[in-house]
Amino acid sequence: MEYSYWLPDKDGKGQEHKTNTNSVIIIGANGSGKSRLGIWLEHLIKENAHRIGAQRDLRFNDEVAPKKYSEIKNTVFNSKKKVSIFYNKYSETTKLFSDYDDVLSTLAAKDQKEKEDFFNECKKAEENGGEMPTVPNLTVDTLLQIWRRIFSHPYLVFEDSKFYAGYDIDGEYKHYSAKMMSDGEREALYLIAAVLCAPEGKTLIIDEPELHLHRSVVNQLWEALEQARPDCLFVYFTHDTFFAASHSHSDKIWIQNYDGKHWTKKLIENNDLPDELLLNILGGRKPVLFVEGDSDSYDFQLYSELYPSYYVIPCGSCTQVIQQTKAFQKNKTLHEYDVYGLIDRDYRSDYEIEQHKKDHIFTLQVAEVENLFIVEELIRFMAVHIGKNADAVFSEIKKYVIADRYANQIHKQILQSVVAEIKYKLTCAEISKKDETEAKASLENLYSDIEYDKIRNTQITRFTAPLDSNDYLEIIKVFNEKNISNSIGHFLGITDKEYCSIVMSLLKGAKHDEIAEAISRYLPPEIPR
Repeated sequence: MEYSYWLPDKDGKGQEHKTNTNSVIIIGANGSGKSRLGIWLEHLIKENAHRIGAQRDLRFNDEVAPKKYSEIKNTVFNSKKKVSIFYNKYSETTKLFSDYDDVLSTLAAKDQKEKEDFFNECKKAEENGGEMPTVPNLTVDTLLQIWRRIFSHPYLVFEDSKFYAGYDIDGEYKHYSAKMMSDGEREALYLIAAVLCAPEGKTLIIDEPELHLHRSVVNQLWEALEQARPDCLFVYFTHDTFFAASHSHSDKIWIQNYDGKHWTKKLIENNDLPDELLLNILGGRKPVLFVEGDSDSYDFQLYSELYPSYYVIPCGSCTQVIQQTKAFQKNKTLHEYDVYGLIDRDYRSDYEIEQHKKDHIFTLQVAEVENLFIVEELIRFMAVHIGKNADAVFSEIKKYVIADRYANQIHKQILQSVVAEIKYKLTCAEISKKDETEAKASLENLYSDIEYDKIRNTQITRFTAPLDSNDYLEIIKVFNEKNISNSIGHFLGITDKEYCSIVMSLLKGAKHDEIAEAISRYLPPEIPR
């Protein structure tokens, strides 16, 4: 499908733009005029717009007020009247949206109408001897499917015109009124219901889509809603760089400035957020932590929980982390916040690790981020949590990691470490450019300094010593094997693939402090927490 959206030209008139994706992100720092631009867009397209404002009242009644669908249709879906929860004429950015009960009433009425329509179809098919229609996926069904996709707990049900939330405790369901859910959960329920009930073909103007939502769910939620409503165009106004970077499929517009009449803006190409934009948005509010991986990687998921006071920005490769951190460190005159890089230890030598520290780039005390899932303290905690003997479980996993995995890969590990050391020495080499003779001499000196046998012998000692001493701590410090964390779940009585997911779920929930403490000694002490 092709979608249209409008931005002001230099004279403030609407200029149409086309896109093949149903989401557009308007991003800029606080005070850059984003909200004013949202109002401008709403005024321009009038009844075709539905604004979801940033100021939202999350309170609602226990029971959804029953209303006839015809009443809802006349007051909500009749765009000619220009009055409804889906069209707030000339709404200002400070207006408090108090339409939660109306949204839920609309949802309930739509659900009832869909059931009545299906019943009538079945009745008609029976009377005419025709084929019975397929049971449809009702709007409420879609809402609950999206909820389960986003939240593992609490579960959500809709019965007798009421929403309930709850938990499965030892096979027994304990539920309570959904209005007692957390702000983030009530926010999600409101957003899902409002989007699913919006009239067809609307442009949905959403201020601060990340509000009240945890970073682990915000993009999942909006992507699920975009998929559920391909007929609508989602236009987000945000200052959240993580939301913008993670929403890789969206058109992105950077609002650089607003002088009260005109906006200075720029289209962001290739999903790469410019350094200037990051500096502009981040200002001095939070320290910045550049990490490896993307928004779905363990790097980002773990570090977002372990460093909650930081702006955690996934950069992809370790090379990108190093480059970004160095670039920001060199431009300290442009900002007043701390910038750090956090990378895997990998096959790096102690010398290389110390050199990176000069640029505020630090490494884990284990070989790679996946090894955080197999540190002794965490394994023992998980064993106790699941009801297993911690000593027995750790003893089995230790034997498995050392004897079955590490010992069988040690020669490969040594070879890769030798190659990594040589590559690092080559990248650090300075070759003279004065003339051909000096360039050749510099190159020959470089080769003479790289003694393969010496490097190999050093790495052999580095990898065999912990094996000889059966030193688990030193082994996970040098053992690079990303899949090992996905192979130990059965020792705890769960499936292997469940282990890391359960750890992450507990880290994001009630056991956050215990798991963070179990992992803390393996994080670089130079990065304040």
